[in-house]
Amino acid sequence: MTLKDRFRRISARVLALKGDRAAIARGMALGVFIGATPTIPFHTALVLGLGVLFRQHIGAAYVGTWVVSNPLTIPVLYVTQYELGSLLTGMGQGGLQFTDYSLVTICSMGGKILIPLLVGGLVMAPFLALAAFFVTKRLLEKARS
Repeated sequence: MTLKDRFRRISARVLALKGDRAAIARGMALGVFIGATPTIPFHTALVLGLGVLFRQHIGAAYVGTWVVSNPLTIPVLYVTQYELGSLLTGMGQGGLQFTDYSLVTICSMGGKILIPLLVGGLVMAPFLALAAFFVTKRLLEKARS
């Protein structure tokens, strides 16, 4: 499947959603925000919880998480977030160095990986969510007018 085909499939899913254009765009922005944070095991729970709490379009939010957080984008997203977080926190300068690949060593490095990743993700997510809001709203306005 080409990138163009993928975009068409996602666009069709967004256009098929029922509801107000702005509500769908806000839901998509919420989903992209959640999807852009390194919280993969909790995306669905976060979409449901925050979607209900903030009364957002849950279907659009779910599509938004998948648009940003999928097997093709996660490696690029996480490396970029880690590098940004390392730059902002001063952690991870010089890269990660493993003396061995044992579970104990990897777990002991948890904070050195997790903190920059979270900081980078939380800094990057609002920009991606804002872009998703405007792109989704424009797409819906164009298609439904």
